[in-house]
Formats: sequence, structure tokens, C-alpha cells
Amino acid sequence: MSSQSTPRVRIAPSPTGDPHVGTAYIGLINFLYARQGGGQFVLRIEDTDRTRFVPTSEQMIFDALHWLGLTWDEGPDVGGPYGPYRQSERTEIYREHAEILLNNGTAYRCFCTAEELEASRKAQMAAKQPPKYAGTCRHLTPEQIAANIAESKPFTIRMLVPEGSTTFRDELRGDIVIDHANVDDQVLMKSDGFPTYHLANVVDDHLMKITDVIRAEEWISSTPKHVLLYASFGWERPKFWHMPLLRNQDKSKISKRKNPVSLVYYRQAGFVPEAVINFLGLLGGGMPQEVVGVSEKFSLAEMLEKFSVPNISLGGPVFDLTKLKWLNSEYLRAMSLDDFYTALRATVLSDEYLKGVAELVQTRIETLGQFGDLTNFFFADNILPAQEVFLPKKKTLEETLAFAAEQLTVLEAADWTKEALEGALKALGEAHSWSVKENFMLLRAIVTGSTMSPPLLESMIVFGKARTLDRMRRFLDAQKKLALQKK
Repeated sequence: MSSQSTPRVRIAPSPTGDPHVGTAYIGLINFLYARQGGGQFVLRIEDTDRTRFVPTSEQMIFDALHWLGLTWDEGPDVGGPYGPYRQSERTEIYREHAEILLNNGTAYRCFCTAEELEASRKAQMAAKQPPKYAGTCRHLTPEQIAANIAESKPFTIRMLVPEGSTTFRDELRGDIVIDHANVDDQVLMKSDGFPTYHLANVVDDHLMKITDVIRAEEWISSTPKHVLLYASFGWERPKFWHMPLLRNQDKSKISKRKNPVSLVYYRQAGFVPEAVINFLGLLGGGMPQEVVGVSEKFSLAEMLEKFSVPNISLGGPVFDLTKLKWLNSEYLRAMSLDDFYTALRATVLSDEYLKGVAELVQTRIETLGQFGDLTNFFFADNILPAQEVFLPKKKTLEETLAFAAEQLTVLEAADWTKEALEGALKALGEAHSWSVKENFMLLRAIVTGSTMSPPLLESMIVFGKARTLDRMRRFLDAQKKLALQKK
């Protein structure tokens, strides 16, 4: 275990979409732990999964952390003796370390094809067995391996998990024992030459001298793989802290279906960073009860003075959006008028946003006084159209809501450009026999609350992806609640 007294911690988000509130939550805890111990807070971008890589996501991560005041010491845009950190720029390091494991016998080459692996997985599921790698290539002879390589057969590199179990200490939970029967022979290097999370994570944490790994509890089941890798390399391992997952009010894992999870949404919707960081600091019980009992409103500076990571409760902290809104209102009311106006101008009344809206209505307006009538939905927070507005004449309510849910799914995956949105929506309509008019009128009603508006797709682009998706989710949630009330 790590014996260093000065903490070096990191957060390692993946650039696969909008930055998540969970990233901010874990980032805050790492930030506080590092600053309180006089150590370093490192940012590392884990971008080796090129199939899910979103080019704009990295900058959104930087912007979100800066917005919240969680400034990192090393990593992208900072430099320093160990930075910057982008895993895609370190692939040769991981290949070299994979070779070390091959040479010392703790990893092996796997030549199984995707089809073979899928067939094995289906057979295991049919036999009601948990799907895991069957170990087919574990015992290939050196001659067989050489022949496969000579034939240019693609291969992955897998870790060789021995029989037995792994015991590791979680600083919040104590010792945890996991039987290796539940640990797969994890792929460490993919056939494209990129590492998986597990190898890159361990190699980077060691080389970057990370003393404490503070991450979400969903990584507990993977920790034995990491402990085994540390042992395979002969390295001292860090301390592990697994934070309880953020929960919805029904105690389910926080998800975009029940709460906005994008930090971009909270920024665009007019939440102030002080309120968001304060709210995250309330979760988990890291602030002393004698402080919270007096006032739930406190600053990042006060958290640095009084927050205690070891005191975090294992009960899943509830992400209560109603409470966050209340807390945000407290910060807004406490502002001077000048500060309040500045906050408005930085978000919902920014020059960039207003110019985007103005461009959409300039050719449709007769007087400047009509601006509010034509653009209300750009500034309103709660748009819920009546049934007579959103329901097409030839469609039932049930099939309309089902199609709206399909629209949401398509828009979640779409690039936020007019061409991409138009193509994805038209393809969806064709697949479900919805005309272009029915398709777009339904979406227009959900987003704007009306059947009349400036150009729909252009309006959605100005309004923003995060807020558009949130508006659609709220519409679907409201319709579900109405249906339950009628039963």
C-alpha cells in the first residue's frame, strides 16, 4: 500500500459526451482531499475508447471544471512535470508494459474472433452461467502462438487471473474479498493497439505517482484486476476509496431519464457554480453535522476547512433537484443587483444566445415588441404543451408518446447540427410511418409549446442539446404522471 503522506489524486473522465454531474462530485472530493493534504490534484483524459470518443467533449470537461472552480495542478492545458495527460498520446507506454506482462507470464495473447467470443457468450447464457472469457487461448503453446502471428491473425492481450481470491482495503469499507471465480481474464490491449481502461489506469496511476484512488463504488468489482496488475508489475499500490453512487429520489442510480446529469445543462439553465458545488458538498455527509445543522449554504473555502472524506456515509447520496433549485435560489437572492444582472448576461441573456435567437426571428417580426411573443420558449423553463397542441389528428396518445420517446433516443445520439438532426429524424419517421409533418410538428410542440415557431431545427441548435433533451424528458415524465392520475 502507498506509504506517501502527501496526497496525489486524479480524476480521469472519458470524453464520450457532456461532462457528468458524477464527474463533478468525484472531482470535488478529490480536489478537497488533495488541497487539505497539501498535495496535487491531477486531471487525466481517458480517451483510448476511440469508438465512443466525442471530439468536443474534452473541452467541455475543461470548461465545466473551471466553471465549478475545480482547478487542477497537472494535466491538459496546465503542463507541469508530469503533464499533459491524454491517454491516446501514451499508447506506446502501455504497449511496452503489456510486453512486460507477456514476458513474465501474467498475461497472454488471445486470438479468438469476435464471432467465437459471441458464440461462447451465448452458450454460457443459455446454460445460465455468467458470461466470461472461457480461457480458450490460455494454454496455447509457443509454436501455436508463433504460427498465429506468422499468419497475421489479430490478437488481444489478456491478463491471466490465477485461482484464489483478492483482498484489498477500501478506506471507507474496510477489507473486501473477491473470489477470482468472479474475475474475468480481462482484455488489457485491444487488437487495434489501444489499451483498455484497466491497463492504462494502473500504468498511469503508478507512473503519475497517484497515492489515493478516489472513485465511484461501481469500480469495486474491477479493483481485484487492478490489484493483480500492481502485483504483476511488482508495484506498490495506492489506497482505494470508493464513493457511494449518486441516487435518484427512488434510490436508483442517477440517470438522465430522471434528472439532468449534464453539467452543460446546469450551466445553460442558469444554475450558479457556487450553488452546484455547495449542493455536491452536501451529498455523502462529508461536511460535519454541526455545520450543516446551522446552514446548508457554504462555500468551497469552507469545505476546504471542514470537509472530511473519511466521514462520507456509505448510504447513497440523493441527487434532489428540488433541493438544488432551492439552494440556487438562495444564492440568487443574496446577490447584489449588479451581480444578478451579470449572472443573467452570462447565461440566458448572453450576447451569443441573444444574437442566435434574434437571427431566427428577424425576418418574421413586424415590431420589436413582438420579440417576446415569438421567442418565449427560448427563455421559459417550464414548457408543457396541452394534448390538443402536440397530438396529431391521425395518431393515438399512446403511439404519440411512444414515438416521442423514440425521438428522444435519436436526438440523444445525434450530432447537434441541422443536417444531422434532419437526417436522423426523417429516418426515424420513415421507420415508424410518421410523415415529416407529423414528426416535426410533434417535436415542435414539445420543444416550443406551440405549433408555430421560428425554424425548428435551427431553434433547437440555439437552445442547445442539453436543454432540448431535458425539455423532452420533462414532457414525457409529465405525460406519465397524467396517465397515472387518470387511473
